Amino acid sequence: MSNLILELRQGEMMIVNGAAIRFRNKTRIELAARARFLFGKQIMPPLQANTPARRIYFALQTAYIGTEAEREQGLADARVLINEFQAATTSNLAREILNRALALAEADDCYQALRLARRVISHEDAVLAPPPKAAG
Repeated sequence: MSNLILELRQGEMMIVNGAAIRFRNKTRIELAARARFLFGKQIMPPLQANTPARRIYFALQTAYIGTEAEREQGLADARVLINEFQAATTSNLAREILNRALALAEADDCYQALRLARRVISHEDAVLAPPPKAAG
């Protein structure tokens, strides 16, 4: 495995194998072993999981970086939330993306599943965005 080098800004947070790390200074780190990690804007705090797509992301995030028990429950939650979202949406593309995301998560590739879930969040934001106000 090749090493992964990350540059993180002062105050940025990273979660590695379930442990939260906040950087006091700008730093450059090298991950020399396989690790479950997210950093910066990839990390969704629980209070931001306030829409159906964001709840899916949070469940997948938990399945990726939580403790062993949390990961199992996160995957179970993701299954339920994805099924609910797919039943409610009219978007075939969103359904396809979520099918792929769930398959990846079940294959223990939650990082890629999270990338797909971000696409569904973008779709949801576009659909739920309030219409622009008319000039007047």
